[in-house]
Amino acid sequence: MNVKIQSVKFDADKKLEAFIQEKVNKLDRFVEDAISAEVTLRIDKDNERGNKVAMLKIAVPGNDLVAERKSKSFEESVDLCIDAIKKQVEKRKTKITKHV
Repeated sequence: MNVKIQSVKFDADKKLEAFIQEKVNKLDRFVEDAISAEVTLRIDKDNERGNKVAMLKIAVPGNDLVAERKSKSFEESVDLCIDAIKKQVEKRKTKITKHV
């Protein structure tokens, strides 16, 4: 899957990019018809609850899968986004099987 990583107003280091690439590539097992993935990282001003925001968008035929999560680290935010995408995929699969 083609993964595009974009960091807003800061430069993500190679270690973080490699982490994201590895995690998103593992989604191929759950999302069979994925075309591409786009990860956007940004830092919010709210420091109390965690200010590292990750948005993950998976392009699939029909509706795209999108998740945005905020936490104290980008790695945790990306993990939370991936969990949310997995839930969306499960929901989508159950809808499809009910209609068949």
